[in-house]
Amino acid sequence: MKSGIVYLAVFLLILVIIKGQDHGLLTYVERRITSIEDRITQFHDQSGIYSSELRDFKKHILTMVENYEKDKEELRSELLNANARIERLEREVDYLESQNPVTPCLEVDDKVVERKAKKVQKKRNEKYDKITDCRDMISHIKSMKILKKMKTSTGLWTKDPLANSDKVYIFSGTANDTLYEFASIRDFSVSSHNRKAVSITLPYPWKGTGHVVYGGFLYYIKEGTEFHIIKFDLKNHTVTDSAVFPAEEQIPAYSLSPFNYIDLAADEEGLWAIFATKENEQNLCLAKMDPKTLDVEQMWDTPCRRENAESAFVACGILYVVYNTRLPSRSRIQCAFDVSDSLTPEEVPLIYFPKRYGSHSSMKYNPKEKYISAWDEGYQIIYRLVMKSKLVV
Repeated sequence: MKSGIVYLAVFLLILVIIKGQDHGLLTYVERRITSIEDRITQFHDQSGIYSSELRDFKKHILTMVENYEKDKEELRSELLNANARIERLEREVDYLESQNPVTPCLEVDDKVVERKAKKVQKKRNEKYDKITDCRDMISHIKSMKILKKMKTSTGLWTKDPLANSDKVYIFSGTANDTLYEFASIRDFSVSSHNRKAVSITLPYPWKGTGHVVYGGFLYYIKEGTEFHIIKFDLKNHTVTDSAVFPAEEQIPAYSLSPFNYIDLAADEEGLWAIFATKENEQNLCLAKMDPKTLDVEQMWDTPCRRENAESAFVACGILYVVYNTRLPSRSRIQCAFDVSDSLTPEEVPLIYFPKRYGSHSSMKYNPKEKYISAWDEGYQIIYRLVMKSKLVV
């Protein structure tokens, strides 16, 4: 537009200069002015068209955005409905499973039967005389609470059930020489990068997640070819005892957790060890240990299978084995072995754990507070238990 005005001014100037002169030249100048005016008019027309198209485009975009927001809300509503239906389906499946339980893994290998018949080893597979009056068994899981998520997918967290303090002990990973001690569960759950923890360097590196804290001592599995159990005083930071576990040709206790050859456990009765050997490679073995001397007091060959087992724990003298699948799904207690033979086969529970993240690398029973401290794909979880009295036979 500015260039058109300039042209017009130039031609007007020329018109003034040549006024009164050649008529042909004046006609030429008029034609040029008319051409400039036509171009200016055309420019205005095109500008109007462009403005109109821009407004229409803007309206179209606004309509598309509004439709997108509507579609987004509809999709969100559909996803929420689908999630509610899935949760309802899970509850219905859990109900059906509880009404029609899967047959527990209670096959007894021929070697176990033969060994029981021959009584090769004294105090092996004999009925256990309880030292407490505990007659409870697990009824169901009351609730699930997630405390925290750490970077390592495997590990162990636990407390001392006999201590008056609320200290929490953390083993991160499956092999290290460092133990972390937190003053409380709260400090552990709100801290990041172990900033509120006391770092304890152990005299020997540990292996697996089968360790336990009991009565002011840490009982842990020493890394190495032999299966050493170390008793470590958590107050004085000294080794008070050690022992080689008396079982030959040991193999991983759980097929889904091959880093655990010995899984130590504590309950109302004391200290236990869960393990497996090549002699009876299909089933788990259980041993009762003296926490003072680390002597093995008694052993049992259990009917609980190693295959698809991911973890286990002992509560009130009953070994509970937790199973899963190689492609992690829902963990379940599918086999229980009572060392006092007071649990009938009909009472063996089939308990499914709440929806989780992957597979448990450790599960420890707290006999004082009646919960399981679990490590599930980096998440530290509390499963609170409801107990019931079992039938005494």
